[in-house]
Amino acid sequence: MRTRAASADDAEAMGQVLGEIIKATGRQRPNDVEFIMGRYIADPTSIRCTVAIDGSGHIVGFQSLKRALAGNPYDTPEGWGIIGTHISPMVHRQGVGKLLFSATRQAAFHAGLEKIDAYIGSDNPSGLKYYDAMGFQTYRTPEGIVQKVFEL
Repeated sequence: MRTRAASADDAEAMGQVLGEIIKATGRQRPNDVEFIMGRYIADPTSIRCTVAIDGSGHIVGFQSLKRALAGNPYDTPEGWGIIGTHISPMVHRQGVGKLLFSATRQAAFHAGLEKIDAYIGSDNPSGLKYYDAMGFQTYRTPEGIVQKVFEL
């Protein structure tokens, strides 16, 4: 398993990862190439979007890190990082999340971030467990959401 920065050529495979998550969880979200490009790869607030690639060369997950601007949809304090993690259910518990977060944490450090926010649905036990395992701490709980922070 290895990681690298995501590129436009990865958008379709990243959409397939989101499709696998939708199928497994029933949570609806866009997963088309245009959405992937705008939200993850070409977002002007992006610091880094990292893909995880298995031994066969397939993208099995990705993690985005953005800089929070004033008025962002997550109400994350300006200047913090905003993280998003998407891992194929077929590779859960194989170290993909830990590998992705290692690359993201390094990117956050180089970008001068002091804190990273994770905005997780309260009905997403695997997401909550993942961020706990990475060292995030709950700091706010708006209705239906758990927001966790990681201090660098």
